[in-house]
Amino acid sequence: MNTLSMQNYREELKDIIQSVYKGENLISTQIDQLTFYYRTDPTDMLATLYEPSVCIILQGSKEVGLGGELIPYDKEMYLLASIHMPAQVRVATASAEQPYIGLTITFTMEQIFEVLKEMPPAPRQLGSAKRGLYFGEMKPQLLESVTRLVRLVDSPRDIPVLSPLIIKEILYTVMRDEGGDVIRQYVRDGSAQQHVVQAITKIKDAYNQPLNIKELARSLSMSESSLYHSFKKMTAMSPIQFQKSLRLQEARQLLMSQNIEAAQVAYKVGYESPSQFSREYSRMFGLPPKADVHKLHRS
Repeated sequence: MNTLSMQNYREELKDIIQSVYKGENLISTQIDQLTFYYRTDPTDMLATLYEPSVCIILQGSKEVGLGGELIPYDKEMYLLASIHMPAQVRVATASAEQPYIGLTITFTMEQIFEVLKEMPPAPRQLGSAKRGLYFGEMKPQLLESVTRLVRLVDSPRDIPVLSPLIIKEILYTVMRDEGGDVIRQYVRDGSAQQHVVQAITKIKDAYNQPLNIKELARSLSMSESSLYHSFKKMTAMSPIQFQKSLRLQEARQLLMSQNIEAAQVAYKVGYESPSQFSREYSRMFGLPPKADVHKLHRS
């Protein structure tokens, strides 16, 4: 498959996404694991939490901030998130004439384990990624599979049967690439990386509860120092910083979607002090809660 064929797939995907665009930046689809993105102007750097997923750009470009490093990517690359991973992200290139257009396909851990189980064993790679994000070169086979998945948006009755099969194929395709090595290191039994994945899940499931690092480390059969260093190596954050990021992002979503006071949100996401919540919110998003939400609603 040549470059022209890849461009044809991109044009088809852009046409489908533009056909369902009604003015919103984030577009949900009838395929639960598939989301479209459409933006006519660049954004500021925003905090986000990646789920296990593959993110594909069809037009425009993004920048991802991770542990002090800024990583640009565009349509020639894809982003594979192998774990729940906090990061900073901004749409770098977008305009009314050439909007940013992209999509994300999420994966469940069950799907990841199912594909791993059916793949032939692979030797352990020495140059494994240190973080949970992998940037790979966009290849024809991946783009062709993604196009077949997106086409199902126009064939709703085929979605229940065909979408799980195509998503599995897409996951298999990215796992055959070097990104598969990144995923393997995080689910390998007994590895420090697997323990960190388990820690991330525990923190995520109880993000609004007090975090006891000593108890968390004991539950994973790790020392506190080992958990701290392994966690920071993978996520560029300490467990406490990770929990804080989860709380503040959830707070922002609540403030955006509900008519609720900032103090109420602070208690809801686990803060005991609304003033501390406001300080940390301002530090993360650049504005106090009320001003930030007002700005987001305007944009």
